[in-house]
Amino acid sequence: MTQQKPSWLPIAILLAIAVAAAFVPAPGAAVTEGINSGDTAWMLVSSGLVLLMTPGLAYFYGGMVNHKNVISTMLQSFIAMGVITIIWVVFGFSLAFGDSIGGFVGNPFTYAMFQGVFDGKPWSLAPTIPFALFAFFQMKFAVITPALISGALAERINFRAFVLFMVIFCVVVYAPLAHWTWHPDGWLFKYGVLDFAGGTVVHMSAGWAALAGALYLKRRKSHIEASVLPPANIPYVLLGTGLLWFGWFGFNAGSAVGAGPLAVSAFATTHVAAAAAGLSWVLFDVTRGRKVSALGFCIGAVVGLVAITPASGFVSVTAAIFIGTVAAIVSNIAAHWRANSKLDDTLDVFPCHGVGGMMGMVMTGLFASKAVNSVVVDTEQGLLVTGDFALFIKHMVALAVVSGFAFGMSYLLLMVTDKIIPLRVTEEEERVGLDISQHDESLMEA
Repeated sequence: MTQQKPSWLPIAILLAIAVAAAFVPAPGAAVTEGINSGDTAWMLVSSGLVLLMTPGLAYFYGGMVNHKNVISTMLQSFIAMGVITIIWVVFGFSLAFGDSIGGFVGNPFTYAMFQGVFDGKPWSLAPTIPFALFAFFQMKFAVITPALISGALAERINFRAFVLFMVIFCVVVYAPLAHWTWHPDGWLFKYGVLDFAGGTVVHMSAGWAALAGALYLKRRKSHIEASVLPPANIPYVLLGTGLLWFGWFGFNAGSAVGAGPLAVSAFATTHVAAAAAGLSWVLFDVTRGRKVSALGFCIGAVVGLVAITPASGFVSVTAAIFIGTVAAIVSNIAAHWRANSKLDDTLDVFPCHGVGGMMGMVMTGLFASKAVNSVVVDTEQGLLVTGDFALFIKHMVALAVVSGFAFGMSYLLLMVTDKIIPLRVTEEEERVGLDISQHDESLMEA
């Protein structure tokens, strides 16, 4: 196996950032006017819960791959907590939530190096919590999104190339989508699209990027057919699902940016949708002659969490049952189709996150209710609530635009990354396994 060539560039870049950060002036006094201690406490907890989702994802993905690739797969999630955090502080938050440039992206200098964040006024849509807390809450969403993509590229992606792709994806795809959707001047926000916690920004973007990656990298070339290899550790998948489910309460209920009735409603719909989807997945398997499996329930529950994400703060608990049930069946069918195709999306990221996210956007357009959230206006409630097509049509337009943007840009970024650092490991490295070939570490030695 060839020795990896040393490179000083990454550490030089990090040292340059560290030196620049040392000369950034300390912030002034924090703004306290209008800050609510209960809301602040809940959002601190929510931020921690959302961060917990990324280690949860690592266990969820790590348990499903072959034993030769567990560490590499898990590290691809953990490394995001380091890389995206620094990017977010330096200029990522500015790109997403800085002064709007035409409704498409934020000014990268507005909050560069977090200037004006700790002593800034609260965000206009989160007026009762410190601005810095809002920035860190949003950071956790940025962290998990590229980590989600890794499941489609598992067992054949060059680790250094994945890190580079993660960085440019955050800058070119994630930050603009966050700006479009959640910034008051973002064009999707002004158009009237409802995305409570990230159906477009997180799950659709990751899902379409996963599809682009699976198509670009093509099938694994392992000497043993990858499709017949058993998952490395089902208990890891169960643990990961539990951490994801737990953390998702911060993801969705935290997006209410306060400790009030809306957070309670989002908390409830999140849990119910996950439960319904887990049951729906395994029962649908039974109708097709399969046994009830731990893996099936876990995947189904995660699909339910994905699908309810954009709708969680806009729909009722009863609607959440429908959303979870239907989304699980549709994603199950998509995963079955993928398994019988030549598409090698290793862990079915597109059928689960991409399709699940799109189902959530569609369902929001069907069930969004003013009775749940006063942000929903009378004339633009869900199609099945009032019979009005206005909101539903807007969501279909957003679905088409976001899908095209996320897939097209991700495929282009993969091509660019491949020119800089080859995306695929060699056939020999793939045969040995990425744990050894990329990290000189092995699960079997633990």
